[in-house]
Amino acid sequence: MEANPLQDVLILLALSVLTVAALGRVHLPPILGYLFVGLVAGPHALGWIHDTEAIHFLGEIGVVFLLFTIGLEFSVPQFLAMRGTVLGLGGTQVALVTALGAGLAMALGLGWEAGVVFGGALALSSTAMVVKQLIEQVELQSRHGRNALGILLFQDIAVVPFLVLIPILAAAGDQPMLQPILWALAKGAAAFAVMFAVGHWVLRPLFHEVARARSGELFTLTALMVALAAAWVTNQMGLSLALGAFLAGLMLGETEYRHQVEADIRPFRDVLLGLFFITIGTRLDLFQLPELWPRVLGLLAFLVVGKGLLIIALARLAGNEKGVALRTGMVLAQGGEFGFALMALAMSHNLFEPATSQALLLAVGLSMALTPFLVRYNGVVAKWLLTGSYMRQRANREAEVAEEVTGLEGHVILCGFGRVGQNLAKFLRDEGLEYVALDLDPLRIREARDAGERVFFGDSTHRELLEAAGLERARAMVITFDEHYAAMKILARVRQTNPDIPILVRTRDDSYMERLNQAGATEVLPESLEASLMLATELLLSLDVPNDEVMRLLENARATGYRNLRGVFASTEPAELEQGNSARLHSVILPAEAYGVGRSLEELGLIHGDVQVTAIRRGGVRGEDPAPELELRSGDALVLQGTPEQIEWAEKRLLSG
Repeated sequence: MEANPLQDVLILLALSVLTVAALGRVHLPPILGYLFVGLVAGPHALGWIHDTEAIHFLGEIGVVFLLFTIGLEFSVPQFLAMRGTVLGLGGTQVALVTALGAGLAMALGLGWEAGVVFGGALALSSTAMVVKQLIEQVELQSRHGRNALGILLFQDIAVVPFLVLIPILAAAGDQPMLQPILWALAKGAAAFAVMFAVGHWVLRPLFHEVARARSGELFTLTALMVALAAAWVTNQMGLSLALGAFLAGLMLGETEYRHQVEADIRPFRDVLLGLFFITIGTRLDLFQLPELWPRVLGLLAFLVVGKGLLIIALARLAGNEKGVALRTGMVLAQGGEFGFALMALAMSHNLFEPATSQALLLAVGLSMALTPFLVRYNGVVAKWLLTGSYMRQRANREAEVAEEVTGLEGHVILCGFGRVGQNLAKFLRDEGLEYVALDLDPLRIREARDAGERVFFGDSTHRELLEAAGLERARAMVITFDEHYAAMKILARVRQTNPDIPILVRTRDDSYMERLNQAGATEVLPESLEASLMLATELLLSLDVPNDEVMRLLENARATGYRNLRGVFASTEPAELEQGNSARLHSVILPAEAYGVGRSLEELGLIHGDVQVTAIRRGGVRGEDPAPELELRSGDALVLQGTPEQIEWAEKRLLSG
């Protein structure tokens, strides 16, 4: 069959959509779907992919964008705050697993150069999978979650020197290694200096001018140009493409444009990374599995059992409790996407023989398939294996809390003691009201307790801890952190014990208001909408609007669930990100032949449905909250509020019935 690039792309897209959708239903990561697509459509199976070189190149660009976003997300303050975990646990884990993996590779007959890369690929875990699932399980801020995050942070940084070393190791042969490594380090330092200078004197002014143009297309094009240009520069210096992208992301991460750049790059990164994993899948040959399965199972055991046990031991040596150490080891007992990136680069430089690369690819892929289950049940396994010590430690913390709040009644429970929680505590203290705060930051708790604050270490999603904090006797509760997964868990547990306690929930925007209200929140307070109310209050008072009238408007806005504030018109502003579940505003002008002309809003079903008609403009006059019986006329402009799907339905109803 003659090669047809468009046909290849269509085949890959169709297979990817079907496979990723199927895996999503069973909560498995998309990476496995892309690997499966490459395996099925690749030369070792159906042979549907012909232009593998072009697809491979696009996949490399996906890795470039991945390193670019890693650079954007890298936070120096976070690194410094977690330096003990990052450098201690993370550095030791990567060094030991790399050394053990290199020894294993040499035992399998590989040279030490290939062994270093082999061990490095095994040392890296899946940042994307682990962090995403820990967030969904509300465990990222727990002790094992913080440990895992610190280790993953070091692993992400460790990718960079491996990318520099692989071409040198591949070209080494019998030559001395010191001079090439020093030369590569010198070039890397030069690249960093160049990127630092460009970032300081060029990138910020460049993006400032681009943002002033207020063009989303121009902003996206500039972000793409910067990422690819940085990759080209380091490639011209004899270093990897991904290194330059990482450095460019690092420089842009220090600017105010980091979040928008990341949002613009993400769609390109995700699609091209999918192609990268598909190219990895094309290298897999399942017909070799009967010969390789002992080696594959051995490597899988090394990743899941050996690596997991090593991390557990290191966490224990760092002073963590047995349960915390066990859970840290379980969530990191796998290979990761960066391991695939290192393997792909090593294979392109012929560092691995085919059998070794096949076994390693399969082992890492299988370990990632196990990851959702290891992360999901890490707490269950810890309680089962360490029933006595694990539950005793939790019981001791609960007893400590219960002892200190004995006799306390009519107090407020603050879930979270960050900036918002501490400010609320100040107001309560000024009014002579008692409170109990729960938080997961050990340093913050120690500082606050030394200052006399009644704050305790504990996870607010545990009902037993809330009961120890006097939940049945409390007068109110406030969820002060912006994590809707955690808030939903807390609400479900609290309502089982104290159905009547008022619960205030803080959120960043109105995306999850309905869900939180349905879960039992008394009031959901979105920061973005409350900021609008505060600005409106100051503005109206400055315009001499009577205080009573201003308070009436505020009370009405809150009593209606911010209904009139929640919708926003679509925007092409580069700085404005989409708010997933937020309501939208959309204007529809009725032509003379529209179905809705001559009919009332009630007849059209636009009164009691999910979509709302917030206003109608007729003859240059705008009327708010139109009556249900209002008959529509040609030329009327209706302002619809709802989700994009609801608005689409209402627009079709108005125009065509």
